Amino acid sequence: MESVLGFIGGSGLYNLPGIENGRWEKIESPWGEPSDELFIGEVDGLKAVFLPRHGRGHVFAPSDINYRANIDILKRAGVTDLVSVSACGSLKEEYAPGTFVLVDQFIDRTFARPKSFFGKGCVTHVSVAEPVSPKLLDIVEAACQDEALTYSRGGTYLAMEGPQFSSIAESKLYRQWGCDVIGMTNMPEAKLAREAEMSYCTVAMVTDYDSWHPDHGMVDVNSIIKVLHDNVSNAQRLVLNVAKRFPREHEPCPIGSNNALDFAIMTAEEKRDPALVAKLDAVAGRVLK
Repeated sequence: MESVLGFIGGSGLYNLPGIENGRWEKIESPWGEPSDELFIGEVDGLKAVFLPRHGRGHVFAPSDINYRANIDILKRAGVTDLVSVSACGSLKEEYAPGTFVLVDQFIDRTFARPKSFFGKGCVTHVSVAEPVSPKLLDIVEAACQDEALTYSRGGTYLAMEGPQFSSIAESKLYRQWGCDVIGMTNMPEAKLAREAEMSYCTVAMVTDYDSWHPDHGMVDVNSIIKVLHDNVSNAQRLVLNVAKRFPREHEPCPIGSNNALDFAIMTAEEKRDPALVAKLDAVAGRVLK
């Protein structure tokens, strides 16, 4: 099976220089309007697909992003492995602005977003105990080393609803929980990627110390934007490096991302809602055919 590498760019990352033969392509989704068209091209013969999570020009707030449509169109474009690049706040002293944290766990505190492709008429339960593919993370880590980026492998990402930043009390609470970084966009994205049987990982780009740090005070948007711009060029180099070293033949995910729907659908075939099943043609077609 041919590998198709997908990238979702977060705040500040709205294009991806270096992709050859690139074109913007509109793909329709039965789940509504995605954030933008897909930028599809090649890197050294590997098909690469890029989606700006907030849309070009940053038009969607975190709670307004149609996460289901985004994952659906990436699946329709053939994406097998998905790298999310996201701005985040740091909840640890050692993760200074400019650090890239290669997240491997999530705590989902969002509450205003649809979190599954499935529901009444096709009930499904998938495991997200290990939401991040270690094999994908290995490749991203090697690319960080190649590009001499400041990074840390492993960490827990607290996904908050937003769009406001945390209060000091909230920030301190999340530190007590053992969280490492905080952001607004990687949930339910990671859960939906698992339902769509894609390998997934997150590169969390630290822009600030959230609001807990006594020496940094409240989150300053101007400072965040400055660090964000500095991070973008590093992120672009990282993404292209990942694509160049990525295996051209898709390798099975060691945590079973590519067959996450095996035995996951609970609803009897004769009880499934035909309208919902039709919408699931890309996400779950492998098991619903």
